[in-house]
Amino acid sequence: MKGIVILGVFVADVAFFASRQPKIGETLIGSNFALGPGGKGSNQAVAAARLGADVSLLTRLGDDSFGQMAYETWNREGVKSLAAKYPNSVTGAAYIYVNDSTGDNAIIVVPGAGGELSRADIDANRKAIESSALFMTQLETPIEATRYSLEIAHRAGVATILNPAPAAVIDDEMISLCDYLTPNESEAVALTGITIETIDEAKIAAGILRERGAKTVILTLGSNGAFFDDGTTCQHIEPFKYSETVETTGAGDSFCGALAHALTAGQAPLNATRYACAAASISVTRHGTAPSMPTKNEVDEFFKQLQT
Repeated sequence: MKGIVILGVFVADVAFFASRQPKIGETLIGSNFALGPGGKGSNQAVAAARLGADVSLLTRLGDDSFGQMAYETWNREGVKSLAAKYPNSVTGAAYIYVNDSTGDNAIIVVPGAGGELSRADIDANRKAIESSALFMTQLETPIEATRYSLEIAHRAGVATILNPAPAAVIDDEMISLCDYLTPNESEAVALTGITIETIDEAKIAAGILRERGAKTVILTLGSNGAFFDDGTTCQHIEPFKYSETVETTGAGDSFCGALAHALTAGQAPLNATRYACAAASISVTRHGTAPSMPTKNEVDEFFKQLQT
């Protein structure tokens, strides 16, 4: 088995920078604007590819300018396309509000063609999934397609990562298909009902998710680092600081892409989690999602410094 296959969506990110979001009926003057490639699946594929991974992205695109942006992005970054083009649909888009003081964000995603992914799309790429070393997906795709793809990977003995984002309720059967489950705090709350404001609460939430069937749970805690629980090792990973935070939008996708790469490169899961934290800590020092993903040399050098 070789390489990483990711099921997910591509959307064009339309980012607006301002001091706050407008109220209903209100117009604000922002400080900046950016248009670029996004979508969790695509971002994670770019993140892994920049670190040297052999990665393919399974998705749907519309036949439009945003779809062309997707192909140009993947060609530039070295992501292999398993995308089907649907002329009668449209490529998705995301509204991203970025607080221009803190870098925090709020997002609305319209998946477009990617939101129409079906079992037929998965079956058309079954061999790619079954022959991969690792399969990763999220919850921006239809839940039926997501579950079906995880079942195929699981039955083939392929390592699986589910990044349960955006937050949604999923059942124990689906969670049990996950070798690695990577929720952030809000997603963990949706899955467990546990408010996560302390490390002890993160530990409780991780334990609940393991009881529900996930083999390894990795909670990403933003500026508080991450929490790792594989049933043998239960550990809080302290946050790493690369430089000043500019924007946090791409951090979760950077983490997941780096985790997938590190695991397929042979790193032990706990060390792979630390490596992913290092990658995410670099991504937050830059604007954008896919454009913020660090390179292999950047992450390797920073991670080496952290080890000394």
